[in-house]
Amino acid sequence: MKLLDLFNLKGKVALVTGGGRGIGKFIATGLAEAGADLIITSRKLKNLETTAQELENDCEVRVVPIACDMSKKEDIDTLVKKATEVFPTIDILVNDAGATWGAPTLQFPIEKWDYVFNVNLRGVWILTQKIANLMKGHGGGSVINIASIAGMRGTDELGHPAVSYSASKAGLINLTMNLAIKFAHHKIRVNAIAPGLFRTDMMAYMEKPEMKAVYDIAVGMIPLQRTGDIDDMKGVAVFLASEASAYMTGAILVVDGGSTAK
Repeated sequence: MKLLDLFNLKGKVALVTGGGRGIGKFIATGLAEAGADLIITSRKLKNLETTAQELENDCEVRVVPIACDMSKKEDIDTLVKKATEVFPTIDILVNDAGATWGAPTLQFPIEKWDYVFNVNLRGVWILTQKIANLMKGHGGGSVINIASIAGMRGTDELGHPAVSYSASKAGLINLTMNLAIKFAHHKIRVNAIAPGLFRTDMMAYMEKPEMKAVYDIAVGMIPLQRTGDIDDMKGVAVFLASEASAYMTGAILVVDGGSTAK
């Protein structure tokens, strides 16, 4: 194959959870620009409908928005049912939908711990198992989990008081490697992206006036001296979704401006 053909996703179908905003929207945009038709999900249908209209207009692909709360199995069941009514199979699954909760570690509420794990790990497993069963009957596919560098190291209490988020992302990293081995004979590749500090709604709390000093320190510690943005995520996602990464599975690609290299 010629180089650009390796990245071409025309004729493929991708399901992107959390695709209405933030990193999920960045990834959905990249996949659409590469030619893939999309199903995008999140809890809020309004965000999804706006993103779907934008991508259909800009990229001339089909984008189907479906509301889904990834903490609820019944929602995931409905998502898969609706998705397969529109498309016979899914070639690419991007597990981006995520939740976090900030609270002092010694007083962290158990119900919030459970909610974060239900979205970030349990929901990912339920959906991935269902989509993998579709993929194996259609020659394989690519699963991309959105982890975090927070799942690869400890974080301080002031800058990131979210112990359950870090633990759930560490679990997602292990799940990625585990499923890469277990799904290999089905020709299903499973990789992950571990972003660092990106400018998204989830990280908006760090730009509040009372967090400015912490935010400035956090950006100052990044070797590239900036946060990540849409173009920093699109190419990585298309690479993992496409034939360009056909010999990769179980990999964790860190996209953090050099933070974990220090």
